[in-house]
Amino acid sequence: MKLTSEKLPKNAFHTSLSQYAAKNPKFIQWINEKTDHYNHANLVDKALQILKERIRRGDAMAYFLRGQVYFEEGWYEEALEQFEEIKEKDHQATYQLGVMYYDGLGTAVNAEKGVEYMKKIIDSPCPKARHLQFAAAYNLGRAYYEGKGVKQSDEEAERLWLCAADNGNPKASVKAQSVLGLYYSTKEPKELEKAFYWHSEACGNGNLESQGTLGLMYFYGQGTRRDTEAALHCLREAAGRGNVCAQGHLVEYYYKMKFFTKCVAFSKRIADYDEVHDIPTIAQATDCLPEFISRGMAMASFYYARCLQLGLGITKDEATAKHYYSQACRLNPALTDELHALLIHQRI
Repeated sequence: MKLTSEKLPKNAFHTSLSQYAAKNPKFIQWINEKTDHYNHANLVDKALQILKERIRRGDAMAYFLRGQVYFEEGWYEEALEQFEEIKEKDHQATYQLGVMYYDGLGTAVNAEKGVEYMKKIIDSPCPKARHLQFAAAYNLGRAYYEGKGVKQSDEEAERLWLCAADNGNPKASVKAQSVLGLYYSTKEPKELEKAFYWHSEACGNGNLESQGTLGLMYFYGQGTRRDTEAALHCLREAAGRGNVCAQGHLVEYYYKMKFFTKCVAFSKRIADYDEVHDIPTIAQATDCLPEFISRGMAMASFYYARCLQLGLGITKDEATAKHYYSQACRLNPALTDELHALLIHQRI
């Protein structure tokens, strides 16, 4: 499984923004007065103007906030430069540098340097670094799992993720809780009871990926008793929140239940996502792994093609069906092979 970095913990950043806004009522006044300029680009520009003035006055927090604006806007080179200037004074800047060097944002990939910065956060005795340490432990666990910047070790990755997950603490790394669920369900031998436990913890703390996975575990009785009602509840909730993999599995359910009109309408919408643009956009918005987004799109493409091929819930169109079969294969060849095998054996 290909993992992604833990974003800067939101609580600390949002608190900083709230404190900053409290000191800058002119910004809120400007928004209220300039309703004709209320668009993203103008808001960013105005925020940067205000931050520049606060920096001139010596506001230490404004340095970090300017770097974070650059980061959120995808201006990674500018963000990197800003964070480098303040890394010795600001733990959040150090954290962001760890992410940027590890993932190669605004600079060449340097996993060793990314690991070094994450270790600094974890080892820091400073109270101001405390809120970052769970997330840093998750990221360091990822490095050990992938063997980048450190010697590969599943055992060390698991240890760090367990530390980051902190027994399901909602203020710890919820991403670590979800990844533990994935880890225990993919390692050999599988530990599905542990996987179910961690996905349950992560789902309870709002993780969208785990909510969809719980639906599948209930559906197939993996790590828990089979419960179709609970499965559909989780899958529908997750699908409604943007989990594309859950959406794909609902398409499969509608097909098998012979709800062909519903299957066609739902599957076409998912199959028509743009894989180049939409996959990274959805991943960014939902924090779901791109490989599972691709899986959901592939599943929807396959079942939409099958409906087109047979004229189920839609006018028969074999030429268009071939297009969507090809798309499913491109998105996820292994899954498409599995579905094709089921088709050959007349189980679809």
